[in-house]
Amino acid sequence: MNIQRYGTTRRYSHMVAHNSTIYLVEVPANLDADITAQTENLLASVEQQLIEAHSDKSRLLMVTIYLADMADYDAMNVVWENWLPEGSAPVRACLQAKLSSPQYRIELVLTAAQHTTCS
Repeated sequence: MNIQRYGTTRRYSHMVAHNSTIYLVEVPANLDADITAQTENLLASVEQQLIEAHSDKSRLLMVTIYLADMADYDAMNVVWENWLPEGSAPVRACLQAKLSSPQYRIELVLTAAQHTTCS
């Protein structure tokens, strides 16, 4: 099976697809925003990247959410629940962590299935 890498740098790839499974890590681009805006920004980016890799948000298998502050949990969940299609919730964990930038309020690690028509 081929490995497809997207946005590859010397240090990391933005996304990798292998054996009809997509692996993706995403951080927000709007660093001065609150948790609501950062989550919206992050999920819009995730949605576009999944489409690029022949998948979509209904095909998420597992998501790990890292929050800089668990006080943001409820506000993040409002955005998450409005974004995620009904009946397609992935396995999910949410943890508090010291993120790599002090301006990040959230970081996501996702695994998704590609559409079966892709190889």
